[in-house]
Amino acid sequence: MNNRKFDTCFFERYAQISLETLLGKEYSDLVNEDRPDLQKPDKSLGIEVTRAMEPTKDVAQAMLKEMAGIPVKDEDREEMDQIIKSGYGYGLQDGKYIGSIEYDYWALAQPLRRIIESKVSKVASGFYGEFDEFGLYIFCKDDLTPEEVGLTLEYTSELQRHLDVKYSKMYLSLIDKLYVCDLTEVNRLHHPTTKYTSYEITRRMCKKFFLESLE
Repeated sequence: MNNRKFDTCFFERYAQISLETLLGKEYSDLVNEDRPDLQKPDKSLGIEVTRAMEPTKDVAQAMLKEMAGIPVKDEDREEMDQIIKSGYGYGLQDGKYIGSIEYDYWALAQPLRRIIESKVSKVASGFYGEFDEFGLYIFCKDDLTPEEVGLTLEYTSELQRHLDVKYSKMYLSLIDKLYVCDLTEVNRLHHPTTKYTSYEITRRMCKKFFLESLE
């Protein structure tokens, strides 16, 4: 089993690649730093990357398989071998366990409501530094309905309503789509269900994001 220290940058690279692929060049200059995880060099935008899921091995395993675009066909075997050898997908092929690398990261996951509360509190406290805008990118294991996305925005907006420093953007990453949410419009108009755009993520895209994140 691979014992090297887990590289959480993998998930940040996955988030950055998905943003650039789906949203364009506006996100091409993001760099991986700490506090927050992705940020523009000119400090115009800082994005914290996190995940909302139950912290169990079964759930973590299922999430990683979905992120990698598994199951794969015979013609994809070379890519599957690369995933397995990387350490991030170790054990995903036989379905018995997840790898040593990714489990330490996923074990820290929290369901959506609690992780939003935590991140809103941190950005308001100045924990993530000073940026013109802050974004929150959340990997979601649960398949949220459009109504649940709206409720998530409304809940986040209420938490932030009287805060001086807050998130203006939220990215909810599901396996088959990315919801891009403008929290400034939610705060202003109070119509959260109308203030997001969804982008389709195909299985082929999942595999592309995963493999490029390993480089």
